[in-house]
Amino acid sequence: MSTSEHHTPHKVVVVGGGYAGTLAANHLRMRDDVDITLVNPRPEFVERVRLHQFVAGTRDATVDYGTLLGEGIHLVVDSATRIDTATRTVRLASGRALDYDYVIYAVGSTAATPSSVPGAAEFAFDIAELEPARRLRARLEGLPLDAPVTVVGGGLTGIETAAELAERGRAVTLACGGALAPSFGAPARRAVSTWLSRHGAAVLEAAVVSEVRPDAVVFADGSVRASALTIWAAGFGVPELAAASGLRTDALGRLLTDETLTSVDDDRVVAAGDAAAPSGRPLRMSCYAAGPLGAQAADTVLSRVAGTEPAVISLGFSGACVSLGRRVGVRQLARKDDTAVNLYVGGRMGAAIKEFTCRFAVTRIRREAGRPGSAIWVKGGPRPGQPASTARGVTSP
Repeated sequence: MSTSEHHTPHKVVVVGGGYAGTLAANHLRMRDDVDITLVNPRPEFVERVRLHQFVAGTRDATVDYGTLLGEGIHLVVDSATRIDTATRTVRLASGRALDYDYVIYAVGSTAATPSSVPGAAEFAFDIAELEPARRLRARLEGLPLDAPVTVVGGGLTGIETAAELAERGRAVTLACGGALAPSFGAPARRAVSTWLSRHGAAVLEAAVVSEVRPDAVVFADGSVRASALTIWAAGFGVPELAAASGLRTDALGRLLTDETLTSVDDDRVVAAGDAAAPSGRPLRMSCYAAGPLGAQAADTVLSRVAGTEPAVISLGFSGACVSLGRRVGVRQLARKDDTAVNLYVGGRMGAAIKEFTCRFAVTRIRREAGRPGSAIWVKGGPRPGQPASTARGVTSP
């Protein structure tokens, strides 16, 4: 660690203890004159990429923060309700207020259950966070194995959830609302479709759910399909903390930043992970991007503490993984701009790559706790060429 030239510690509050926030907190320990507080609503780290396993009963999805956080980081189990930029305080649900010199905004993402679909909010379960996943697991455990289950959403979360349940012998329908695995190339999509069909899952690619009932789903064409349990996995939203704090956001609610991840409204607020929208052009919501963005957000704060110019973000994608039960996976290869190519790794090798990826996300955080600054990632992904300031008017709270 560097030797401090300051007697007064710089107070940094990291809001959100997911993949981005936890790695950012550890990365900040590169300086020994930074006082780091991590605010998270739960006393344990959630491996969100494993929640589909947790729901199916094949694995836990939590990790003790004591094994992840570096020495000296203060964990506050509470929820942030407002970032008061005028007084430089983070207001908490408990009534406490934390003073800060800098905030790292890493609140992550949430489920996006649409109010436009009658019954979705009332009767469908989501799988985006630990608490709803617990409710879903409990509900599943009370259902007969042959009870019809509908998973809504043909993206990676929907596929993994449907596959995990199908492998456990559940009667699963996957209603995609469009293409299955739309971010994958055609060969990988075929591999996913073939696996699901072979394991008894009904894949309805074009089917759009227009209503959710307690015991059925209704499709846009008027057809009705029995569903003892409906799981909504069609997209993600973000918490409303940025907008509630008077900070400008994109249309989804992600904090609008420049290319150094600094809020366009306040240079003491820096964003990372799913809730960041650099230049109004956010990266894909993913565990893959969260850790590197957390490290780069921390670097931006450390640069400002040191009085130097922060670097712009650099992150290249290499592809995405999807698990198909416990023994098969698909690793889709991609260009650095995250566009898929027609190459993938499937079968047991695909499953091994997926498992390595999940483990690495946690291992990287733990390694960063022991050796701040050790995090590595693929660099060089293309970013918008325009100056970040041109994106300032995207939307406002």
